[in-house]
Amino acid sequence: MEQVADSRSTRGSTTGDVNRSTGVATTQAAAVDDGSSPSYKKNGREDTKQVNKQSLDYVLRSGLAGGMAGCAAKTVVAPLDRVKILFQASNPQFAKYTGSWSGLLSAVRDINRYEGARGLFKGHSATLLRIFPYAAIKFLAYEQIRAVVIPSRDKETAFRRLMSGSLAGITSVFFTYPLELIRVRLAFETKRSSGSSVSSIFRQIYRERVSPPSVPSGLSQSAGASAAATATVGVSSAVNKVVPSSGLANFYRGFVPTLLGMFPYAGMSFLTHDTVGDWLRSPAVAHYTTIPESESQSKKASGRAQLTAAAELFSGAIAGLVSQTSSYPLEVLRRRMQVGGVVGDGHRLGIAETARTIWLEKGFRGFWIGLTIGYIKIIPMTATGFFVYERFKWALSI
Repeated sequence: MEQVADSRSTRGSTTGDVNRSTGVATTQAAAVDDGSSPSYKKNGREDTKQVNKQSLDYVLRSGLAGGMAGCAAKTVVAPLDRVKILFQASNPQFAKYTGSWSGLLSAVRDINRYEGARGLFKGHSATLLRIFPYAAIKFLAYEQIRAVVIPSRDKETAFRRLMSGSLAGITSVFFTYPLELIRVRLAFETKRSSGSSVSSIFRQIYRERVSPPSVPSGLSQSAGASAAATATVGVSSAVNKVVPSSGLANFYRGFVPTLLGMFPYAGMSFLTHDTVGDWLRSPAVAHYTTIPESESQSKKASGRAQLTAAAELFSGAIAGLVSQTSSYPLEVLRRRMQVGGVVGDGHRLGIAETARTIWLEKGFRGFWIGLTIGYIKIIPMTATGFFVYERFKWALSI
């Protein structure tokens, strides 16, 4: 009997162990089913990999889409960009053409006559070298910053959109500004025999030096002339300790107004584009402005349907118009500061000095020279940029 009891006890113990082990297995299976196991999480990450904006894959894809969008946009408007720079920087040979539609056509005709069709694209190679990393950084930075500033739909406000765009623009311009300066210098050259190249412009900019400010003539005979001169030299010396008189610092001429201009320009551009895009996706007009077959893929990747070509171009054009108007005076200041080494006495101008020069030359109207060309240029450029970017995002499933 004892042996039978022991046998039953043993069988009971074994059965209990089996039941307990079965219970553990069941529990583990339940853990798998409720998504708490590592394997589930791994699968979850794999399923949402394409919408994870912090992933390297998303960064590379959004950067590629942004770079291609920038190159396409700049190529479309390269001739107008050349003329706009000549007008903004008050090139002596083209000053007579500013302020009228006929002047724009005359400037294009003169460039084509004396420099050929290639003259309309002068500096464009430097533009493409600059615009690909610039646009790539701008768009991917916008996506990354937006993901942090606007983590959910309920936090999506106009101010947050504005700040996301502004910070993205500042980030991109910081890394690519020297290439922008070289492009402007190449576009500013108008003599066919100048033979300017990227390397020669680079050397010229590098060797330019800041001239010490001169003492106003009215002070030279006054009793305080010596003290004023000493103070001026002291201020100049202090500035030169912070800002080198030559070298790599020259490649950031006009950088401060560029940063100031990026707040309204990039910020308003992204804000307007996204806001107009929301209007065009509203139920009242979505039937006419969105692509039906894009909804499943686009909503999975970005949470919104893809706009038609006409709607996307329209939203980009409105964004360009608003951003250009809000930042144009600062853009004129930037252009004048960028060419400071090849006009006047060659010394590097500050913001206040540049603004004063423009005011004395042409008054308030001087801050809006070339705006007409800006409007003509900004419609196809911004529209093309956003259109190509959105289509590349759709094609790359991001």
